[in-house]
Amino acid sequence: MNKNKKISNDLKLVEKLIKKDISKEKTISGLYKYIFKSNGKKIRARLNLIASSKNLNKNRIKLASVIELLHTATLIHDDVVDDSAVRRGTKSVNKLWTNSHGVLIGDYIYSKAFMYMVDIGNKKILEELANATNDISQGELIQLDAIRNLNITLQKLKKISYYKTGRLFEAAAKTGAINSNANQAFIFNISECAKNLGILFQIKDDLLDYSNNKKIGKPVFQDIKEGKVTYPFFYAYQKANGKEKKILKELLYSSKKIRRKDLELIESLSGIKKTEQLANHYHKKTIECAKKIKNLDIREEMIELSNNALNREK
Repeated sequence: MNKNKKISNDLKLVEKLIKKDISKEKTISGLYKYIFKSNGKKIRARLNLIASSKNLNKNRIKLASVIELLHTATLIHDDVVDDSAVRRGTKSVNKLWTNSHGVLIGDYIYSKAFMYMVDIGNKKILEELANATNDISQGELIQLDAIRNLNITLQKLKKISYYKTGRLFEAAAKTGAINSNANQAFIFNISECAKNLGILFQIKDDLLDYSNNKKIGKPVFQDIKEGKVTYPFFYAYQKANGKEKKILKELLYSSKKIRRKDLELIESLSGIKKTEQLANHYHKKTIECAKKIKNLDIREEMIELSNNALNREK
């Protein structure tokens, strides 16, 4: 069986474990089953399984499940904070139920992840995931600074991208490598590769939000509707003249539907082009890190993930 097929089969075991041992309380089981009826891409769980594939360990599936549970909990909480109506092409928990349901089921999923971590019993893994969870929370709080903040810096946006997305990618790879008793060089190289991959993934998310592609599975122009300054808007605003800056500022403060000419303005000010260049930069960094990984199968898996992240349409 080739490595790719093995990882795909392992992901099915992750799905099975996640759906196991659900509370018999009707409200909890209903919410939980609704959340996990859509399987999603499981990029972070896949990363964890790839990183732990050097030396197969009995806790591989449980650890990958922890990663997926942590990620899912952050998404549910994000939807509450952003008042999002759609997630993965279906109605979000907070829209079908309430914000309170969203917060509490997110907490329930977090707690399940930590119960699995205790079962695994590896202090280094627990420490890394506890730190990562803390950093992700910081990222969400820091992102609040980007709301209608026309003075935000590129450095701050990169920090948000790392904390919000890159950090869990990094932790997924690092804990997988730790779980397989890998050497320090491998742990460092795959962690760096995954971190850059996560930042690339977030940059691509920001780009897709300015797309008319209906395959995405969530509303487009959501960031700008919420007043969030992300890379396309940031680059456009930096290049804009006084009149153009006024129009862009009004977009951030308006609840009106984004028009085609608004997108054309951001495109004409190189907002999309500069963001694409930044994505290419992180793609290059990811590939460079991947090439330092000596295991050929793992190196190729990481390069494939990087190429997919750059070229994805949803």
